[in-house]
Amino acid sequence: MFVGRDSELAKLEEMYASGNFECAVIYGRRRVGKTALITEFIKNKKAVYYTGTETNAKENLENLSRAILGTDKTGQAAPVYAGFQDAFDAVYDRAGTSRLIFVIDEYPYVASSYQGFSSVLQKQIDLKFKNTRLMLILCGSSMSFMENQVLGYKSPLYGRRTAQFKIKPFNYFETRLFFPRWKPEEQALAYGVSGGVPQYLAFFNSGKSAADNIKRNFLDPAASLFEEPANLLQQEVREPAHYNAVIRAIATGCTKNSEIADRTGLQTSALAVYLQNLISLGIIVK
Repeated sequence: MFVGRDSELAKLEEMYASGNFECAVIYGRRRVGKTALITEFIKNKKAVYYTGTETNAKENLENLSRAILGTDKTGQAAPVYAGFQDAFDAVYDRAGTSRLIFVIDEYPYVASSYQGFSSVLQKQIDLKFKNTRLMLILCGSSMSFMENQVLGYKSPLYGRRTAQFKIKPFNYFETRLFFPRWKPEEQALAYGVSGGVPQYLAFFNSGKSAADNIKRNFLDPAASLFEEPANLLQQEVREPAHYNAVIRAIATGCTKNSEIADRTGLQTSALAVYLQNLISLGIIVK
């Protein structure tokens, strides 16, 4: 079941209908439903969907080659392009005069595996893609990477986007759509414990009570979400222990910088960085 994201889908459809070259940047914290949004949008449309992986440039080029040649589903061995420039040229050839959507999901992974990736893509956009009806979508979960190295003015891709979408968790009214048979109190409880994150809500069974779902998904040590807070921080930050300390201090009532610094033992200057990163990740709010 696909829920919400009406405004985002409407804007993407508007861009698709323009018939011109478009470049959409979609980013947001992990588990927030970026891939689900893109999958819903490209349904029944001509598209090349490629997901970058946290590996080296060689494997990312191989995976991109398979995605372009459409051999992922058949399991056939795909020829590998000589380089990313050749792969982009193949996309250019496929676009031709027809509408084609080219999705690069988990963009930070592939861009990190090959330092010149963004520059090669920028050159391709300027010299070739802009003259086609291609719709390019760049998607990523690393907030800092997407904001600084894709949207930032120092990025080779700066100024190439035609729209950007910062995908946020659902609000209460969107969350309650998952549980139309629940009472408002239970819907509010589901929103409170999930933060409106779609992937967490997907674990809920609407046929059971909110309390049963919380016990099964959050409090059972064997549940997939039991270790989620620690796993999320480990994926996003370099010093999860310090971030955990800051979150614990805030959770126990320390709301001023001085109070948090006293509780955690961190210097105020260092604390400011941790707080800003947690705000950027959508974990705390000033």
